[in-house]
Amino acid sequence: MMKITIAGRPNTGKSTLFNALTGTRDALVHDRPGVTRDTISGIFRDRPYSLYDTAGLERANSGIALDSTNMAIDAVASADAVLFVVDGRVGLTNEDLDWAKLVRRKTRAPVLLLVNKSESEKRLSNVHDFYKLGFGEPVLVSAEHKRGFEEIYAFLDKIAGDATDAPTPEQADSRIKIAILGQPNVGKSTFVNRVLGERRQIVMDAPGITRDTVKIPTKFYGRDIVLMDTAGLRRKAGVTDDVETLSALKSLDAIDKADVVILMVDATRNIENQALGIAARVYNAGKILCVALNKWDLIEPEIRDEKLLKLKHQFSNSFHQIIKPMILAVSAETGTGVQNMFRRIYEQWDISTAQAPTSLVNRIVEKLVADRQPPLSRLKRPMKIKFARQTGRHPMRITINVGGASDIPESYTRYLRRGIATALHWEHLPIVIEYEKSENPYD
Repeated sequence: MMKITIAGRPNTGKSTLFNALTGTRDALVHDRPGVTRDTISGIFRDRPYSLYDTAGLERANSGIALDSTNMAIDAVASADAVLFVVDGRVGLTNEDLDWAKLVRRKTRAPVLLLVNKSESEKRLSNVHDFYKLGFGEPVLVSAEHKRGFEEIYAFLDKIAGDATDAPTPEQADSRIKIAILGQPNVGKSTFVNRVLGERRQIVMDAPGITRDTVKIPTKFYGRDIVLMDTAGLRRKAGVTDDVETLSALKSLDAIDKADVVILMVDATRNIENQALGIAARVYNAGKILCVALNKWDLIEPEIRDEKLLKLKHQFSNSFHQIIKPMILAVSAETGTGVQNMFRRIYEQWDISTAQAPTSLVNRIVEKLVADRQPPLSRLKRPMKIKFARQTGRHPMRITINVGGASDIPESYTRYLRRGIATALHWEHLPIVIEYEKSENPYD
């Protein structure tokens, strides 16, 4: 698939352009310069091209700015085409000139010069100055108002010709979307880099480095997947910055967009209530949850078994929707346990996409009812369970047709849920049981 990279100095509207071209809100947009740090990717809304949004190019000798700039330069160097974005209201700057020279050195790919924020010609600086960048005629666009995109499409279509190897919608949908969530500084980006086999995400011993939810298509352990590295989630009381608030909302939104959520926790620390709260969101959304105990290599060998057992009890007792929480020990730093984790995730995904035969579900429920009859209702009337079937996936949903009184207590529902999960090997999956009352034909 043709790779298009958006580049330019900070605060020229690159992330707004990315969102407009992809038809998403994946890139975090804020008036503050330097909000984007990692390189994030997406697919054009109406073209089979990959689009990459990069951090603003900055002069820096160390720290996050240097790492972000180096990653942006790498994205430019590997691009098939570059969209170089400048600010039409501010006009040409020395930084624009410096970075244009670097882009020309780093790539031989075609470059399209976009003068953004050009919705009002009265507010534009001298557009002709931008010819000095050496990218030819500037194209006036407004990312916020989605104007001037026709020339972008024409430029890219001319480069692509007919030689695109874009995945079909069916192929794209078949990729398992895996979101990595957790508190700041638990090793999420290190884990993503380990899976990718390259330093794609910025990693530092400080919280709050990742701000965007970064989607990265890749192939790992035999499967096509999309990794979603998210910003760290802190307790609300500790969040005072509006950029961090937006980052947190995007992280929680990733739960709905994911098929599987890896909740990463620091094995060297106690599990906090916030981690349990994230797990509850995942279960309620009907997603597969895998709890990754990162930094397991730092735990003393003699206490590992006891710690693992304690954590499993803690999660099992907190959520009735799950029978056996999938809690696995890994080390993102060394790679220990990472392949095993994905093997287990793939197994559960395959199970969760299957449809259980109605005859099998009925036999399981009939046996459970025979072994333990439902209790009498508040009116001392017997409750009759007549028919059961699977009616949904993600979460796994079983609908049971009942006759007579239908106020079946939660304790009996938990009994049915556990029995069905064990029989169908759904112990690691969120399960919902709902009841459907039989209609009396004589009413």
